[in-house]
Amino acid sequence: MTNYLDFEKPLAEIEGKAEELRAMARQNEEMDIEDEARALDRKAHALLQDLYKSLTPWRKCQVARHPERPHCRDYIEALFSEYTPLAGDRNFADDHAVMGGLARFDDQPVMVIGHEKGNDTKSRIERNFGMARPEGYRKAVRLMDMADRFGLPVVTLVDTPGAYPGKGAEERGQSEAIARATEKCLALRVPLVSVIIGEGGSGGAVAFATANRVAMLEHSVYSVISPEGCASILWKDAEKMREAAEALRLTAQDLHKLGVADRVIPEPLGGAHRDTTATITAVGEAIGAMLAEMSGLSAKKLLSDRRRKYLDIGSKGLAA
Repeated sequence: MTNYLDFEKPLAEIEGKAEELRAMARQNEEMDIEDEARALDRKAHALLQDLYKSLTPWRKCQVARHPERPHCRDYIEALFSEYTPLAGDRNFADDHAVMGGLARFDDQPVMVIGHEKGNDTKSRIERNFGMARPEGYRKAVRLMDMADRFGLPVVTLVDTPGAYPGKGAEERGQSEAIARATEKCLALRVPLVSVIIGEGGSGGAVAFATANRVAMLEHSVYSVISPEGCASILWKDAEKMREAAEALRLTAQDLHKLGVADRVIPEPLGGAHRDTTATITAVGEAIGAMLAEMSGLSAKKLLSDRRRKYLDIGSKGLAA
């Protein structure tokens, strides 16, 4: 059963009526309601086009958080072969919010790392809703080190509300772990490509996405803070999240203009969750194209290219 967002309620009514008609027809084969059901399908499609042709930043946040969007595990299973998961930071524990390991992408050996939110209550609790603890970032650093040692490109898939802000995480050095992961991204001598597949929240996302090339799905978001958090700080009112989302310029389109994102990956009409196969295919094509752009570049060139990207951020949008 489809999970509808609050602004999709009119669509839910139309699609619900079409499904009710088809359910009645299955129970009574003498009923001929296909023409009426198809008319409702056409009406629903037109409404879906109208809703998604100009989403506000806040609505994009809602789409980016949709529970049925494909997650990191879905991309790894579909796009990477011979995936061998690697666990633990060799210091404290294994963080299930971060998954990663050795794999092949188009028969090329790579290291893939990403945030995993989970897809049901049990897995979401196990994965801590994609909010990594210090050991998750230290695991990522360990895997990046391994990739650097063996000359393997690194692919990261970002989908997190932000790093976990709990007491234990802070006691174990959350900010230091994030900083070390960001530092490691900048120091890699191999190609590093990142895709924001849902939410890119704060330093928790930056720690994986300080890459040579950053792609964002069309309705993903990437921001220093959530709109609710921003509204709570600035206006002492989390209900002003819509105004905050506008001010943060967190959409893929805004960030592409500013030079934070290098490419925007189109999503199917209605968001990635409406056609996960097409979305995963599009992400795979983007990863392949970004890796091809860096094929044959020396370690020195990769380092300078990555550092120049971050020194130049914002200048493109400001000049415009």
